[in-house]
Amino acid sequence: MQRPYASIDLGTNTARLLIGRVEGGIIAPVLVKRHITRLGGGFTRETGISPEAWQRSLDALVDFAEEMKRAGVMRLRAVATSAVRDAANGAAFCDEVAERTGIRLEVIEGTEEGLLTLVGVLSGLNRKEGDFFVFDVGGGSTEYTLAESSTPLFTESLPLGVVRLTEGKPDVPAMEEKIGRELAGLGERLAGRGFCGRLDGATLVGTAGTATTLAAISLGMTDYDYRRVNNHILTREDIRRIFGMLLPLSSAERLTVPGLEKGREDLIIAGILITLSTMDSFGFDRMTVSDFGLLEGVLLGLEV
Repeated sequence: MQRPYASIDLGTNTARLLIGRVEGGIIAPVLVKRHITRLGGGFTRETGISPEAWQRSLDALVDFAEEMKRAGVMRLRAVATSAVRDAANGAAFCDEVAERTGIRLEVIEGTEEGLLTLVGVLSGLNRKEGDFFVFDVGGGSTEYTLAESSTPLFTESLPLGVVRLTEGKPDVPAMEEKIGRELAGLGERLAGRGFCGRLDGATLVGTAGTATTLAAISLGMTDYDYRRVNNHILTREDIRRIFGMLLPLSSAERLTVPGLEKGREDLIIAGILITLSTMDSFGFDRMTVSDFGLLEGVLLGLEV
């Protein structure tokens, strides 16, 4: 049997590992593992990644290296996104990761992140034909991609991330103002390319932690099951109800809500605001949730 491949997605909030075999565009997972490391926690423009976040993320990657060794991984692609690409000390961090673990992190731009996410998302959707508007709410940025089936028409990364919005504890109106400003600009650029009309018949697909957490809460899941989350449909009213439930709760109280993973209890508010603002700005009443995304897109690329 062919030895497995592996992909790593080192994000601003979560480090994720996927080990699996790929054949004919289908992933047979061997191991999926993640650590919430909050790499963007304590991030500053002057120094970049904080010492505490550096160590948390390094520890996660040491663990991933051990898992890959046990699984006999044949090929690996490891990508790092917003926090590392924006950090003044990002290159030094990548150097230490390579020295300590043998993992060579590839820092990718937002456009490539969006395109790889599209590949991963489509691999897990029940319906793969038609127009899709995919958005990936991350810790440091959010990527938006408009596609006709698997053909990307437009992709852009916005500086909207749940860690960045939450750091400094801004209030909801301040977050809404920033999100609204960024989405207004995105709408203008889509209109300038003549794409706004395509959104009317497109399927909105949300991927990454905010979308999957909303699905898990909606389903009342005490044990996460990606098969139930993937392709789950949430209405705007469903999401507003969850937001209204979570907003008045303390972080500790939110952790008692089934489906809300520890490490997301403060970030989920910013994530929901991005989600609702996206739906409001572009006229969507429903969102399809994808448990597949960048991690799967990276792994599928190794088959080529």
